[in-house]
Amino acid sequence: MQGGTPAAVDNRLKPAMQTTEAVQALGALAHEHRLAIYRMLVEQGPEGLAAGVIAERLGCLPSSLTFHLQHLQRAGLIAHHRMGRQMIYAADFTQMNALVGFLTENCCGRGTAACLPNPG
Repeated sequence: MQGGTPAAVDNRLKPAMQTTEAVQALGALAHEHRLAIYRMLVEQGPEGLAAGVIAERLGCLPSSLTFHLQHLQRAGLIAHHRMGRQMIYAADFTQMNALVGFLTENCCGRGTAACLPNPG
């Protein structure tokens, strides 16, 4: 703990994403099923989803799902833990935010007002 903030939450303790990490993360997301899985996990939030639920929603065979989940995990985009007999997968939001930060780091020459979504 530093400055009253847990290390897991304090992004100042994690170095900025490097180009090779960004390429690996974007490569992992550059597949229809993996992108769908990742978006599903982001929507679900930190509690995540059981592998069986992901497979059912995606209409994917368990062996194919395992391949895609492992690819996302190697890229650091998701994490998993065991709950009883189930594997629960969840998006790693710190890594997701690091990727978004990497992509927008120099947005508009750091004049962020032009990079904000256009209302309406």
